[in-house]
Amino acid sequence: MAIREIRVLGDEILTKKCREIKEVTPRIRELAEDMIDTMYEANGVGLAAPQVGILKRLVVIDIGEEDKPPYVFINPEIIESSGEQTGDEGCLSVPGKVGTVTRPMYVKAKAYDLDMNEFTVEAEGLLARAICHELDHLEGTVYVSKAEGGIREVQYADDDDEE
Repeated sequence: MAIREIRVLGDEILTKKCREIKEVTPRIRELAEDMIDTMYEANGVGLAAPQVGILKRLVVIDIGEEDKPPYVFINPEIIESSGEQTGDEGCLSVPGKVGTVTRPMYVKAKAYDLDMNEFTVEAEGLLARAICHELDHLEGTVYVSKAEGGIREVQYADDDDEE
């Protein structure tokens, strides 16, 4: 397992559509493990393969649900969505910035696990937002193109408390 370099906005790979994974090889398993380690190291809740320079349809997500391992989505797709939520969103590929983005409140996604077994996930709130955000990466879309009013610097709570 290794920490991989996260590509940042301006890197052309973030604008490219990813290829389907036909079989899970040892390299795909290693990529998934590395992506999970990289996501945790960077204090993120999700990471898509193009963010580490690999144009494959692979996403990992962990929103901190207690006693739940991180999700590993291979060839994911959203098959149902409803509602609406608007809120600030950040991205490991756009460090130090946030933007206001509207996403579905509920999504149902299907994908394959590391044994190529199909599964579905029904998600609301943060998990729904994370799924939408990471699946956008697989299509070459970074959230900044959806941010209402552009992106801005992250404001940390203690920024205003300094004397």
